[in-house]
Amino acid sequence: MKRTTTELARRMRVEALQMVQRARASHIASALSICDIVAVLYGEVLNVDPDEPQATQRDRFILSKGHACVAIYAALAECGFFERSELLSYGRDGSPLMNHISHKVTGVEFSTGSLGHGLPFGVGKALAARRNDAAWRTFVLLSDGELGEGSNWEALMFAAHHRLDNLVAIVDYNKLQSLTTVDQTLRLEPLADKFAAFGWSVREVDGHDHDALRTALGCTPWQPGKPSMLIAHTIKGKGVSAMENKVEWHYRSPDADQLAQFLEELEG
Repeated sequence: MKRTTTELARRMRVEALQMVQRARASHIASALSICDIVAVLYGEVLNVDPDEPQATQRDRFILSKGHACVAIYAALAECGFFERSELLSYGRDGSPLMNHISHKVTGVEFSTGSLGHGLPFGVGKALAARRNDAAWRTFVLLSDGELGEGSNWEALMFAAHHRLDNLVAIVDYNKLQSLTTVDQTLRLEPLADKFAAFGWSVREVDGHDHDALRTALGCTPWQPGKPSMLIAHTIKGKGVSAMENKVEWHYRSPDADQLAQFLEELEG
């Protein structure tokens, strides 16, 4: 029986929590907010094969918000790119499962950490595919906070100028960043209008609604000759009620008692 994307997202949240707690690491709330998006991508949308992770015609997925790496590591393990037991090494010396996403991990295309680099890299990938008449697509998942980086806006202009309709960007719009709200740090609104003005085809969805996500992501490009931008409205810390919309969980790690409580909620 094929596992649903809902079950995949739940398993990803469980694995992500366990990894972060074992490693006493950070950014768990940032990872939880993207689990539904990533589950739909790996469960139904991306043309990738764990048996041939370097297949020439695979779709390319890039996590620009590299600090949320545990969500991707969990997805890759759950989908068979490597053994789940490897997740136990997350954050340890010598492990390829670093605290920001690493291309040394099977299934990962690009290492990110410094924000604002994923979309420019993805634009380059999409341009290369276009110039080589290749059918594969590039997907980039960004945070809302990193949209304060000017490199993203240059990439947005470049992609529209070159009519890269084989490129799909997704913004995890949870409206919180490291220390406070996005709005208090650097206001983004009207965000959809800005993307449209830069020449992108834009849609907005509930980033935790799997039906809405698969409908949007499963039919790109939305307009021929335009790259696609999906604004996914999410909740930071989604799935763990004590973390949801709480900025302090950007850097905190759960202790053993909290982990047990959070896992009980997810597994209940």
